[in-house]
Amino acid sequence: MNLNQDFEKATVTELVSENYVLAAVLHYFGISFYQYPTDSLEKVCKKHKVNPRVLITELEAWAKRKDPTPEELYLNPIELLVAYLKKKHYYFVRQELPFLSNLISGIQPEQEFSALLADMRIMFPLFVDDFIHHIHEEESRLFKRIELLQDIEDGHFKTQDALTILEKDPIHLLADQHEIHDDEMEGIRRLTKDYFLDEKAPLTMKVLYHELQNFERELSIHAKIEDELLFPKAVELEKEALRKIRKTIQTN
Repeated sequence: MNLNQDFEKATVTELVSENYVLAAVLHYFGISFYQYPTDSLEKVCKKHKVNPRVLITELEAWAKRKDPTPEELYLNPIELLVAYLKKKHYYFVRQELPFLSNLISGIQPEQEFSALLADMRIMFPLFVDDFIHHIHEEESRLFKRIELLQDIEDGHFKTQDALTILEKDPIHLLADQHEIHDDEMEGIRRLTKDYFLDEKAPLTMKVLYHELQNFERELSIHAKIEDELLFPKAVELEKEALRKIRKTIQTN
């Protein structure tokens, strides 16, 4: 990303208009871009005691950030896949959702968007609560189950104890119960008319719609990785562990 020497002198509004990612980076540093529509980046950074060069470096890092492809993830062992998904959970909960919540609660909407924002201020916290519950459920049940399977593979349990664990809460039942959080986002899509905005819409709403759409896209990719990579790997791990335990029982 090329940043000219006048970057710090430009207004926050001008800079965010050119690159919506800057709004998220500013939030990372505790700055809500919509509170400073006419101030320069330099002035805002000074007010918040943030070094502009550090902020710019962070913006450049965000621009270069790239998630591994599904093909790359497939080649990794299951424990690295789980670690990647946990890292994404952390990112969703600590960065994405707080940023979206900040936008929805903090934006002072023009008249034409006031009703929509009022509805979203009711809807979005419910989505967040449900999403966090889903993450906790997934990590405490599915990820914990995978850890137990690996412990069984490594011989950390007695044979009968291992068999008892393997026959309780099999992976395929957890897969059947797995939720894809597209349904919850459907209400937001309807409310925003599939994130449609007129070109003359205010910058605040453009950033909000862009971030909502980006979050939904990330959720879709995340769910696909779980459904198409994690669950099949976990099922195979469970089958192999069960096969070894039954063979051990038969030969004793």
